[in-house]
Amino acid sequence: MNYPDKVTLVEVGPRDGLQNEATALSVIQKATLVDKLSASGLSVIETGSFVSPRWVPQMADSGAVFNSIKRRPGTRYTALTPNERGLDAAIDADVSEVAIFAAVTESFSRKNLNASISETLQRFEPVLKRALALDIPVRGYLSCVLGCPYEGSVEPAAVSQLTRQLLDMGCHEVSLGDTIGTGTAGSTSRLLDTLLGDDIAVERLAMHCHDTYGQALANLVIALQYGVATIDTSIAGLGGCPYARGATGNVATEDVVYLLDGLGIEHGVDFPRLLEASRYISEQLQRDTQSRAARALLAASDNTAD
Repeated sequence: MNYPDKVTLVEVGPRDGLQNEATALSVIQKATLVDKLSASGLSVIETGSFVSPRWVPQMADSGAVFNSIKRRPGTRYTALTPNERGLDAAIDADVSEVAIFAAVTESFSRKNLNASISETLQRFEPVLKRALALDIPVRGYLSCVLGCPYEGSVEPAAVSQLTRQLLDMGCHEVSLGDTIGTGTAGSTSRLLDTLLGDDIAVERLAMHCHDTYGQALANLVIALQYGVATIDTSIAGLGGCPYARGATGNVATEDVVYLLDGLGIEHGVDFPRLLEASRYISEQLQRDTQSRAARALLAASDNTAD
């Protein structure tokens, strides 16, 4: 198999994970989590989101979190910025990179972004223009690439078209989101066949899988076989999707690291330190980790200590 030699993990737990958690954490708790994640060797950490606190109250203190973290050289601390006001806040917080987000289906776009797909892309134009003028890299997120809660299956051609648009607008990378976790190895393969067949460079793609149906790791193995070398993960499987009953959140960072270790793929993460971060955030949220690898390894460690 033509697996990549090295994979970059984009840790989305502090943003995409925590914004879907019912328990509200303090600035210090969030900053401590980010610091533990960076200490584990994770080189890209989505630290917050500069969106309206009315819509996402869990991210209202993102600026304070950015000001409280201990920045490690070589680590990129990123934030979601849906509009120019958000970009202003991100600039003030000295972010390393910003991200914009769009949906593949009109129904999901209107229900979650209150705009059509074309209107959403138009809103992002001034954000991209200003960010790029300031040499701030911009990442693009696409939701529902393998299924939509309102429209069902999604045509790979639609994903390809929007991916190309985001890249042409100036995004350095597009993260392909299986938002409700209905993707399978087969649909992931068909999607990547289409994108790569349309001459979209695999180096410009990332995978963002939710594990609602327990298929995230299988889908990621397929993506790795196609050469995808950037994977979004969330410590302890934080988060979820309110549009898929029983969703368990993003694929857990610990499970992906365990997978990559088994495949002999370099990732740069210190597993024991990652488990420290996993234990910490699970204790702060007062619930068990959603990572099976973390559960097994932490239990084994506790038994050894006894």
